Amino acid sequence: MRNQGGRREGAGRPKGSNQYGEPTRPVRLPISQVERVLRFVREREHELPLYACGVSAGFPSPADDYAEGALDLNAHLVRQPAATFFARARGDSMIGAGIHDGDLLVVDRSLTAEDGKVVVVSINGELTVKRMRREKGVTWLVPENPDYPSIQFQEQDEAHLWGVVTNVIHSL
Repeated sequence: MRNQGGRREGAGRPKGSNQYGEPTRPVRLPISQVERVLRFVREREHELPLYACGVSAGFPSPADDYAEGALDLNAHLVRQPAATFFARARGDSMIGAGIHDGDLLVVDRSLTAEDGKVVVVSINGELTVKRMRREKGVTWLVPENPDYPSIQFQEQDEAHLWGVVTNVIHSL
């Protein structure tokens, strides 16, 4: 009878022979997170340094030469990961709110849409980002550019709130 299974001398890859040059260990992951973890490893994501001193937007000041710590942008931009998504802004109707064409919007579905908040709404099948205004029982979506009209919700409108914009990321 042959001996099957179990540990065999010289079998398997030598320890540390992988692309990272170090031993590995098995880890159990939820199937929904496997691709995310693999992407993290492939792209070698890491935290970025955060310097403790502020950067003067007025007159220059001497910089302190030390880092406060590491910065994880997810920790600063995403409050509720399960309820957060990203969307790309199109157009210039929200330029007065600092939202430019092509900006990345961080949108939180768990937040309550209140008067004055910037929201992403689907109205009659079209997505838009506007500032919500409520006045005397009437809800408006107000652009931050005088070249565009405000949108008043009508009874026949099919409107769905997608979420509240919490942050905007744009290139200079």
